[in-house]
Amino acid sequence: MPDQKRVLRVLRQSDLDAIVAIDAFATGEARQEYYERKIAGILNRAANINTSIVCEVDGKVAGFIMGYVFFGEFGIADSTATIDTLGVHPDFRNFGVAAEMLDQFMMNMKAAGVKKVYTLVNWSDFALEKFFSRNKFVPSKRINLEYELP
Repeated sequence: MPDQKRVLRVLRQSDLDAIVAIDAFATGEARQEYYERKIAGILNRAANINTSIVCEVDGKVAGFIMGYVFFGEFGIADSTATIDTLGVHPDFRNFGVAAEMLDQFMMNMKAAGVKKVYTLVNWSDFALEKFFSRNKFVPSKRINLEYELP
């Protein structure tokens, strides 16, 4: 894959099927309706800034990173961002696709005046935790709280 042409760009509606397929490799489930809603929200210019990135390799969607910018939510005065979804097609894993998308996402966030970027990782997802750790993420001083409904 090193000699193949990579293009990083913002997410488009036409990326839906490729994103669903990539996610299905990871989750074992095609979450079409979930991603339809998610992408509709991301592309809603009245409510959001499209910060989500897609990586194409030779014209094929190889990966995606989805995130949001927050301007004062959760009582945090500074602009912050979150990364809530990251996916790379199995054929393109271990070639730096995720790191390249993350670098571009971070450059975009810096240009937008964001000071901190947050993400959540499942406790048992060692590979994802290792990826973020290699990319300078550290445990947050904020506490993620949960309540399980009976």
